[in-house]
Amino acid sequence: MTQAGTNTGALKGIRVIELGQLLAGPFCGQLLGDMGADVIKVEPPGAGDPMRDWGLGDDKVNWEVIARNKKSVSANLRVAEGQDLVRQLLATADVMIENFKPGTLEKWGLGPDVLHAINPGLIIARMSGYGQTGPYSDRAGFGGIGEAMGGWRYIVGEPDRPPSRMGISIGDTLTATYGCMGILAALHSRASTGKGQVVDTALYEAVLQVMESVIPEYDHSGIIRERSGSFLPGIAPSNVYKCSDGDFMIGANKDAIFARLAEAMGQPELASDPRYATHVARGTNQIELDARINEWTQTLTIDEVDALMIQHSIPAGKVYRAPEMLADPHFQAREAIIEVETERFGKLKMQNVVPRLSATPSGVRSPAPSIVGQHNAEIYGGLLGMDETQLAELAARGVI
Repeated sequence: MTQAGTNTGALKGIRVIELGQLLAGPFCGQLLGDMGADVIKVEPPGAGDPMRDWGLGDDKVNWEVIARNKKSVSANLRVAEGQDLVRQLLATADVMIENFKPGTLEKWGLGPDVLHAINPGLIIARMSGYGQTGPYSDRAGFGGIGEAMGGWRYIVGEPDRPPSRMGISIGDTLTATYGCMGILAALHSRASTGKGQVVDTALYEAVLQVMESVIPEYDHSGIIRERSGSFLPGIAPSNVYKCSDGDFMIGANKDAIFARLAEAMGQPELASDPRYATHVARGTNQIELDARINEWTQTLTIDEVDALMIQHSIPAGKVYRAPEMLADPHFQAREAIIEVETERFGKLKMQNVVPRLSATPSGVRSPAPSIVGQHNAEIYGGLLGMDETQLAELAARGVI
C-alpha cells in the first residue's frame, strides 16, 4: 500500500467532482479516491456534508474514513453564482458524482444536457432511491428504503420478529460500489469513443442485484424466502455455534468438508449417515444437524474448536468485533487496518483500501479535510484562476 502523500493508484490523473452528501455519493468518491483519483468534494457553505456529524461517541469519526483522499471546496448550489462555479469545475473534470433527488441538478442548471455541452467526455454518476426514470423516480429515498424495496430487509432477522437491519448502511454502500463499477466501465468506454455518459444507479436495484435466486425461486417454484435468523435455509452446516466461552462460525456445507468436520467431532459416522451424507439431506435436516454440532462445540473453548478446524482444513472463524480485528496477526500482516494521521484527532486507525493492485497500488494519501471549503484557494485559485479578492467577495455573499 502507498504511503501518505504519494499516488501510485490506477486512477491517478482522473479528476472527480463529488456533489453528493451523506453516504452513497461520498462512499463512491472514497472508493475512487482510494484508487488514486483526484476527488474534489463540493460542500454547502457553513455546516458542510452532514456526514461530518455521523458516528458513535462524542467525537464523530465516520468523516475521517469517507472523506479521506479528498479536497473540500464550498459552493452554494442554490444560487446562480455557486452553480456557475461548479459548472466551471466540471468543465475540467472526468467524473461527477451526485446523489440528489432526481430533477434537482436539472433545476440548478447542472443536468447532463448542460454538462455534456460543456464537457462531452464527462461521466455523470447519479445515485438515487429509485433511479432517474420510472413512476417512483421523484420520490425521496434513503438506503433503508432501498433495502426494504430490494428485498433485503424482509429476509433479515429472526422468523418470529419484524424484519431487522444490518448495523451498517449496506444499501448506500452497495449503491456506491455499483456506481463506482459503472464509472470504471464508462471510463474504459470513453478511452475509445471520447464520449462520457450517465451512470444511473438506484438504491433498490443495487440491493436487488445481490439477492441471489430470490426472484427466480418465486417465479419458477412459488417460493418466498423467509427470515431464518443465523442460518441460510438448505445450506448446512453453516452457522454460528456456541462454545464454552463464546460464539464461533463454522462453514462445512460441502460433502468433503462435512466429512472432515465429522472426523474433527470424533463422529466420522455422520458423514455416511443418510440424514447428512449429501447437500440436500443436510439441508432437509438442518435444525437437527446444527443442534448436534452445537452440543459438541459447547464442550470446548473457542480456541480448541478453532485449532481443530485448522487441523482438519475446515472453513471457520471467530466472530470478530473491532478489538479482535485490531489484535489479529493476519490483519496486521496484510495491513488490513492502517493508522492515519488525521487533522482533528491525530493518529486514527481505520480500514485500509480494497482491492489490492500489484502494479498500481491504492492507498490513503491524505486525511479528511477538517474544514468546509478548506481547499477553496487551492482549487478555485489554482484550477479556475480566481484571485484572493474574488474569493473574498464570493465568501462575503455566501456563495462559498
